[in-house]
Amino acid sequence: MSVVYLGLGSNTNPGQHLATAIDWLGREFTGLELSPAYRSASVGFDGDDFINLVARINTNLEPLQLKHQLTSFEDANGRDRTTPRFSDRVIDIDILLYDDMVSDDPKLILPREEVLQYAHVLRPLAELAPALKHPRAGKTMGDIWQAFSGKTGYLSPVKTPDL
Repeated sequence: MSVVYLGLGSNTNPGQHLATAIDWLGREFTGLELSPAYRSASVGFDGDDFINLVARINTNLEPLQLKHQLTSFEDANGRDRTTPRFSDRVIDIDILLYDDMVSDDPKLILPREEVLQYAHVLRPLAELAPALKHPRAGKTMGDIWQAFSGKTGYLSPVKTPDL
């Protein structure tokens, strides 16, 4: 059984779409744990704020099988793949870490680079799993967050019932 950390985000009716995704993850996978949720400004385009959080799951699926299942869920819930990379999202679920796997396969880069780039990914991950070591950086998520230079900017906690 593999331990996987997923980044979830939405800026289009995020309360509803994130709740639907969390409910689905709880039915499809074991060991579901959630970080606190955070509101942040959209990145790379002018759009509504995003709500982001991190989920921990256990799975027997191989990484690309899991990615396919997550993509199928996103598509079934209104994800439009014809839009630019940085644009509004009904639901976005990314594999951040899959065990301690390191992969440069263009189909699935692990760990996901955004873990070390964006506060809205790193902070919830560091809160959920502060002692977890980043497979490339060799430091814990808590230590990486403490040293993170990108803490400036809009990132505010959201009460989970409100998402």
